[in-house]
Amino acid sequence: MPAPLPSERAFIPFVSVENMMRLVHHVGIETMLVELTDAIEADFRRWELFDKTPRVASHSHDGVIELMPTSDGAVYSFKYVNGHPKNMAQGLQTVTALGLLAEVSTGYPVLLTEMTLLTALRTAATSAMAARHLAPQKARCLALIGNGAQAEFQALAMKAVLGIEEVRLYDIDPRATQKTVRNLARTRLRLVPCTSAQAAIEGADIITTCTADKQYATILTDNMVGAGVHINAIGGDCPGKTELHRDILLRSDTFVEYPPQTRIEGEIQQMDPDYSVTELWQVVSGRAQGRSSDRQITLFDSVGFAIEDFSALRYVREKLAGTDYFQKLDIIADPDDPRDLFGMLLRAA
Repeated sequence: MPAPLPSERAFIPFVSVENMMRLVHHVGIETMLVELTDAIEADFRRWELFDKTPRVASHSHDGVIELMPTSDGAVYSFKYVNGHPKNMAQGLQTVTALGLLAEVSTGYPVLLTEMTLLTALRTAATSAMAARHLAPQKARCLALIGNGAQAEFQALAMKAVLGIEEVRLYDIDPRATQKTVRNLARTRLRLVPCTSAQAAIEGADIITTCTADKQYATILTDNMVGAGVHINAIGGDCPGKTELHRDILLRSDTFVEYPPQTRIEGEIQQMDPDYSVTELWQVVSGRAQGRSSDRQITLFDSVGFAIEDFSALRYVREKLAGTDYFQKLDIIADPDDPRDLFGMLLRAA
């Protein structure tokens, strides 16, 4: 007698890279960035409901492998993600990721998905959310220092959410800048390739640094940064990796996701333990002030936090309803009698 088929409960939706790309194009890239920005902001407004812990990191000479868990009490999520800057020399991605959602009430997974693309989208959406609260009003010019895999997502998120019109581009590898110009050619953004970081930030309202090398770097020096700009620093995201000269931080009002994690991994790892920061969720929820003057330098020291991944996973699960942009995976054992797991195995012979 054949073994009974698993119940529907045993199957969970799995979103492959191919289906994630289909979903993004179905929604529209800029529409998805706007909706992700709103989804992340909604969860930042209920920040206090979430479990919060610095990500669990396994560092090696070549990079880092991390787990990023959180829960709002009803749904649990985690992301597996790596960061290996040397991978590019082998034709590999420097960052890859996958993520999972589960019901807290049963512990059963309800979504498994690729998160390499989704992390790029949610990182850009988080940047745009922060800039919505911290950047100068009517910001129209973005400088992108570092034109790798994240660059186009950052540019489109700032365009879709803030109305950015001009993007000034610089990378130490001119081919990266050429790639970014080519990919953004049809977006109606005014694209200005530059030959130095100094040239790129001239006239910029927002400066985004997104370089990949795992080292203490000085992408921006103090004399390069004028009054009134918003800096979106997303490249420094692990111990021993920074992008800004510490004197810039002394002149800036700095906003972070989760201080215990950012003090280890962010730009502020260069500073004394009592260096003052404001948690971004407090600004989003109206408990703290963001930009307070036209000459203020605001800095979003972004290292990425698990609640942003939770928001992205929750958003994708909602968007899958009524579509075929997923597969059903049979990865949960489902014996007729929950106590008889061995019997289920025997009947499969």
